[in-house]
Order: sequence, then structure tokens, then C-alpha cells
Amino acid sequence: MQRRDFLSSAIALAAASTLPVARAEEITGGQPWQPGTASLPALPTVRQGGLAFFNQHEFQTAEAIAERLIPTDALSIGGKEAGCATFIDRQLAGDYGKGATLYRLGRFVKGTFEQGTQSALTPAERWRKGLVAIDDYSQAQFGKPFLQLQGEQQDQVLRSFEKNAVKVASEFDDGAKEIFEQVLANVREGFLSDPIYGGNKGMASWKMLGFPGARYDFRDVIAKKGQKLNIIPTSLIDNTL
Repeated sequence: MQRRDFLSSAIALAAASTLPVARAEEITGGQPWQPGTASLPALPTVRQGGLAFFNQHEFQTAEAIAERLIPTDALSIGGKEAGCATFIDRQLAGDYGKGATLYRLGRFVKGTFEQGTQSALTPAERWRKGLVAIDDYSQAQFGKPFLQLQGEQQDQVLRSFEKNAVKVASEFDDGAKEIFEQVLANVREGFLSDPIYGGNKGMASWKMLGFPGARYDFRDVIAKKGQKLNIIPTSLIDNTL
């Protein structure tokens, strides 16, 4: 480096050192150094009755839908017992339900299949309006709301929405199928998510699949190649015990 360049750099460094020093802020939520010190996810304020978004009828309807989509069988508990509706209720009450990460300014134009749903509705709005549409169709077909139908009748209603065979409000960009796909996606998420978010009770789906859960590392088993490990799943909720 030439002497002139060196002096210029030194002057710039001296000037920078006179700037006010920004105060450091502590950031929490990363991997803890000690067990039990992680910052747990903040849950929305719960209303009377234990629900954050749904009313009681909506919650019970969501439970019934979850049980039809993931029925109890010899492998695992079903969507209702697993708490899928509780998971969905909490998610819809938060940023996910409000569509906080979605483009919300419009103009909304129907896109291609690859672009997905181009809708002005948030997930929370899609659920609330969708449950009304499901009940309206159930009343029209069977004279009862979805919650009061027999299992086979409930299946018929859900299949009709899946096949886009139900006329719904034009605000649903992809018609009745948009409602079904929203419901199906969230029920799946509730069944497979960490129990700390309200679903996957007792880590039932993880035990069924052999998924180890939120383990810190696998150094104790990494050398056991070809062996059946029988790892007991670990949940983030364990940090609260």
C-alpha cells in the first residue's frame, strides 16, 4: 500500500471512531446452551372457552372435518383427538391467519396453476367463509349442518368440495376446491406439527412415522448404522416441563 493510501485509510478510520456507538440488543430464541432456556413461541390471547379464533360451532365443525380427513385407525389416533382443530384455531388467530406474509395490496387476478391461489382472502377469512359454505351445502343436500351429518354424508360433502362441484361465492378464486385445499393443508399441518402448537397430541404422528422430533443432535446414534434405533420423539414442549 502506498503511503498516501495508508494515510487516507487512517483518517477515515479515525473519523469512523468518533461516531456514536450503537447499543447492542440481546436476541433470544436460538438454540439454548442449557436445557430449558429456549424462548417458547408466543401464543395468541385465548378467549373465554379456550378458543382464540373459532366460535364453538366452527371449532366442532373443524374437529369433524379433521376426523374425516385423518380418521382414527390401527396406526394412530385421528385428526380430532390429535388436536388439529386446536392447532388451526391458534394459527388463524395469529399472523398466519391474517396473511401477514402474503401480498395484500391487489390487484388480484386468477393465475396459472403454478402460481397458486391469487385471492384477496386471508387464511382466516377463507376458513370462516368456507365453513359457512360447507354448512350451506350440507343443509341443501341433507337438511342438516355438516356437524350433524353421518360420516358417509360428511365424506360426500368434502368430496364435492374437493372436486369443485359446489357453487361458492366468486371471492374464492379457485371455487370450492380452494376451501377444501385450505382445510386439508391446515389439518395436515396440525397433525404433523410440534405439539407445542396445539396439534399432534402425544406426538402421535411422529411415533407412527418414526420421526425423532426436535432432537438437539444424533451423535449418540450416528454410528449405529443399519440398526433399529427406536428413538423416542422429542417435542419443543418438553422444555416447559
